Amino acid sequence: MHKPDFNGFYREQYGERWEGLAAAMLSEEEDKTSIDGLLEPYFMDRTSIETAMLLPIEEGLDVLDMCAAPGGKSIVIASRLKGSGSLVSNDRSPDRRGRMRKAFETSLPEDWRSNITITGHDASKWGVYEKEAYDRILLDSPCSSERHVMNSPEHLSQWSPSRPKRLQALQFSMISSALLALRPGGIMLYSTCSINRGEDEDIIARLMKKHPGEIRELPIALEYGEEREHGAIVLPDRSGGRGPMYAALLKKL
Repeated sequence: MHKPDFNGFYREQYGERWEGLAAAMLSEEEDKTSIDGLLEPYFMDRTSIETAMLLPIEEGLDVLDMCAAPGGKSIVIASRLKGSGSLVSNDRSPDRRGRMRKAFETSLPEDWRSNITITGHDASKWGVYEKEAYDRILLDSPCSSERHVMNSPEHLSQWSPSRPKRLQALQFSMISSALLALRPGGIMLYSTCSINRGEDEDIIARLMKKHPGEIRELPIALEYGEEREHGAIVLPDRSGGRGPMYAALLKKL
């Protein structure tokens, strides 16, 4: 790696583990897999599927996927709703929404996609307009995506410590908005593909501090998941190449 600032930033968090973790991040990702029941397979990292499955879904619920593109986790949710209730799959990018719509049409049986609405709203302001409207919310948040950055010389050369800081501000505005949009008794899954604790458990800690007594963290069981102060993370150096994937599950009281 030729970007000392990047290495230094993550070595500060991972210490002696960083060299092995960095090598695993640069290796090929694990083989992709797909869920059952689709018209055509939609291949995803196995840990991404397992993470989406952490959100407890029952038929008839109203579900929001706040940052849904490219659509894989929405496909997992739709396969569990089976056309009942409602699923709003949101992404601000028209191009990404178009690809997501095509993925739904290709992979989901018609009755499984009959309850899906695709939207292009600003997730960070959602709770201002729709309050207590959803039983379940998935916020698979925009993040530093370090594995992608490390494997792209162009993106690595553009990296600076200010980027995670900007993302943390966005992530917190999104999760705060999600909390407003969640019904009492509802459950939210927050996830990222970042290894930066500032984008992962620190976001959860900050939300719980700002809303004492309003939310409760629920336990999660994620294969290869390493417990953090809040939530759990799967890291490729100890999972046979899976991840990274961070997840935390919160219930609104």
